[in-house]
Amino acid sequence: MNNKLDVVTFGEAMMLLVANEPGPLEDVDVFHKRTAGAETNVAIGLARLGLSVGWASRLGQDSMARYLLQTMQSEGIDCSHVVCDPTQRTGFQFKGRVHDGSDPPYEYHRKGSAASLMRVSDIDRQWLCSARHLHATGVFSAISENCFELQRAAMMLMREAGRTVSFDPNLRPGLWASTEAMRDGINQLASMAHWVFPGLDEGRLLTGHSRPEDIAAFYHALGAKVVVIKLGAEGAFYSAGDDSGYVPGVRVERVVDTVGAGDGFAVGVISALLEELPLRRAVERGTWIGARAVQVLGDTEGLPTRAELLTAL
Repeated sequence: MNNKLDVVTFGEAMMLLVANEPGPLEDVDVFHKRTAGAETNVAIGLARLGLSVGWASRLGQDSMARYLLQTMQSEGIDCSHVVCDPTQRTGFQFKGRVHDGSDPPYEYHRKGSAASLMRVSDIDRQWLCSARHLHATGVFSAISENCFELQRAAMMLMREAGRTVSFDPNLRPGLWASTEAMRDGINQLASMAHWVFPGLDEGRLLTGHSRPEDIAAFYHALGAKVVVIKLGAEGAFYSAGDDSGYVPGVRVERVVDTVGAGDGFAVGVISALLEELPLRRAVERGTWIGARAVQVLGDTEGLPTRAELLTAL
């Protein structure tokens, strides 16, 4: 079978309402409309870099669904496997505004959403395996038990087809029944990925180890070929057997919003590895895109085009 797509991802898209000014969400009068979703952020970022990307999901048929679908299609993403069901609801999210570089407050309205009702039977195996690569995250896997099973099945199918799989834990403790359930579920999925991208705090919680080198060794023991650990402003540590090292962070004058930085980082690493660049180069690209992401209000405004990438790097 000829590969038709470079990357496929399954995930929930939400309409994001970002506060215009700092303070408690209940005191904010003006919000800006954006898109949100870890998987859709990555899909948009990869599409802007010229990769052929497919996104599978489920939406309602409300105005939020139309906005999200139009936005994804405008980025050139294959949305042929997005189902719009008039009997189901589209999820949305409120996000606060901060000026001190800290993580902004947020509030989800996604329980029982259309995407949370997706099942293994929603996988189109031929479409999925037409892609070279699958990107998965711990967010979609956490929104319902059936989404976890779908994610696991998709990862297994891609491995069996000889494709590569990346996994970002992207922890959302509030979506899991307990810390133990989150740790077990996330590490189960990580064991099915070729490339694993935890943050340092995530890695410490998931593995019980403190040092990036030991966290990487934990995931190598589970089967990962490449482990990249995000260190925030300090950069990242990467490991692929004998090839390992640290990449410094990119200096940022002012942090506007930290949400989406990890997704931008994943865009950089995945795109570069699919281009068969050396791992260190891939991580350098990831840190650069992650730094761009924290300097803008929404989750995707900082994701560069291919032309912007080539000009900068």
